[in-house]
This record gives sequence, structure tokens and C-alpha cells, in this order.
Amino acid sequence: MGKQSLSLGRNDIVQLKEAYKWITHPLFSEELGVPIDGKSLFEVSVVFAHPETVEDCHFLRTICPDCFKPAKNKQSVFTRMAVMKALNKIKEEDFRKQFPCPPNSPKAVCTVLEIECAHGAVFVAGRYNKYSRNLPQTPWIIDGERKLESSVEELISDHLLAVFKAESFNFSSSGREDVDVRTLGNGRPFAIELVNPHRVHFTSQEIKELQQKINNSSNKIQVRDLQLVTREAIGHMKEGEEEKTKSYSALIWTNKVIQKKDIEFLNGIKDLKIDQKTPLRVLHRRPLAVRTRIIHSMETCYVDEHHFHLYLKTQAGTYIKEFVHGDFGRTKPNIGSLMNVTADILELDVESVDVDWPPALDD
Repeated sequence: MGKQSLSLGRNDIVQLKEAYKWITHPLFSEELGVPIDGKSLFEVSVVFAHPETVEDCHFLRTICPDCFKPAKNKQSVFTRMAVMKALNKIKEEDFRKQFPCPPNSPKAVCTVLEIECAHGAVFVAGRYNKYSRNLPQTPWIIDGERKLESSVEELISDHLLAVFKAESFNFSSSGREDVDVRTLGNGRPFAIELVNPHRVHFTSQEIKELQQKINNSSNKIQVRDLQLVTREAIGHMKEGEEEKTKSYSALIWTNKVIQKKDIEFLNGIKDLKIDQKTPLRVLHRRPLAVRTRIIHSMETCYVDEHHFHLYLKTQAGTYIKEFVHGDFGRTKPNIGSLMNVTADILELDVESVDVDWPPALDD
């Protein structure tokens, strides 16, 4: 351009990496017999070494010593960011004095140090039912020691890891249930991120078969609506976590003898506000706070002189066990205080998690 006496500003100059792509992409495409897509989730990274030109940028250090500060984890101070910073500071004429323009032709070719293939994460979602009262949602490990041999997370993810040939996974769900609580009804929405999968294309029939395989492998859980989803869609699952209502059924014991008439008043209570101090049993992993929650409705079913069933619709995030026994007065009011008895909870089931995601499949 200079020879044509056309003056160019810095912004008119094509970035070297862009020119490199224009030249190499068709060559790769031809050689590999596949189209090249700059936004593909499949990436091949190649690291080259070229000792002859390694020192090309070292002159910048004299001009901008502040740009090149040693860092513990960096092998060289001449990082991409540091060089960019220095290039932005240097004046055009100073640069030309220090560095030949155009640069000299290299004498040796570069060598390839490493080639790595990686695939962006893929996401699988569904809903799970949990039928065991002895199964945690995630691995239960205390001080490095395993308490129970399995978990909901592993019963589902182990199959996905194998089929997608993924390196690792991240499990998330819309809320969680305790180890001794069953999740019934439509199940609880969950999503799994599969990291660096080696296989990503599946037909809906194959996903259906994978779901069947998971369901056949254990009677403790069942999975439905298994499907591939986008990263963005997972937001829907978390969105509804606090606002949604959840339905539960509980088997309750009372210390005093009760008649049917002693529990019927609970059926008439609507939108009861309760204050819950962080339960003692979760204090080790949750900050101390008082949370106001709403019990939307209750329905009772008399069993005998010391037992009744309670069906509840509550705001998400309500601690149900504590609402029953009161947690030494940390949850107010509670079933015990409302009935003026000592109450405890023997069994708890989640009947529904009202989050409309992932979309139901007609299987």
C-alpha cells in the first residue's frame, strides 16, 4: 500500500489472524473434507513454536517497562495482553525505528508442539422421581468418607458420561430433597452439563433408549422427558426456584391423643406466614438468617390417635420438617404450636414441583 502511496490508518489494516483464516480455512476444508465454521463447538487447537521470532517483541520492554511485570504462573512476561498494551502505547515512528517494516523473512519453518481437540459442553435435561428414603441427591461425603454408596446425581450421570463419552459433568436441579424424602408426581426438573463430550449427535429415539436404560438400572429413581437443551434454557429451571409453589404430603406423629376434630381447623388456614430461622441441621452450609415463607394451604387426613397425614402447598424454599416440629422454636408458628402438642414428622414426600421445564415429551 505504501508503494501505491495510499496512506492507511491503523484501523484499515486487516488483522493478521483474519488473513490467516482466509488463507488456511479453505485448505483445511479441502484436506479434511468438512466445512469450516468459525462458531463451531468443536475446536482444534494447535500450538506452534518458532524460536527464530520469539524475541521479535522483546524491544517493546525498553519502551514500556511497566507493561511487562513478572507473574508467578506465567513462564514469560511477554504475554499476549502485555504485548498488546505496549503496542497501544508506542508511537508509529518509534515502532518503525525499532522494527523492520515489513519484517524480515524467517529462515526456519515453525514446529508443532501439540494438537488438542475439544468440544464445547452439551446439556441434557429431564425430570426425576426418587422412590428411596435412603438416597441423597448428590454424593454424601463427610471428611472424605462416603456415607451412602449412591446418589440421584450418579445414577443418572454415570449413564450420560458413558454414552456422550464426556470428560466430566455438572449436575443442577430445581431445588433438592433430603436423603429420606421421596419425590413423586411429575418429578423434579434437573439439568446436566457434559464437559468435552466426544459424541454429541443423538436421535430422539436414542435419547429415549438412554432414558429407558437409566430407568432399568435402578428402582430407586426414574427419569422422564430426557432431552438435549441449550445452556440458555437451563435458566428457566432456576428462574422459578423461589417463586414457585411446591406440594408435599407428610405423616405426622403427636405426643397427645388426637381426634379427627382436633386437626380439622388446619384445613381452613390459608396463606399462613411463618418465620424460619435457618434450621440447625443445615447451619453448617447455610448462613444464619430468618426467612419468611408462606404455607398456602393445608389438608388433613386422620389416621389414628397419634398420627395424621398432612398435605401442604407451600412457597418454594420452605423447610417442611421444621414447620412440623418447630426446630426448638426456630420456626414460628409450627404444627406443634398451632395444635398445642409436641409434633414430629415421620415421613415426607414431595408431591409436585411446579416448574414448567423442561418441556414434557409425549412418551
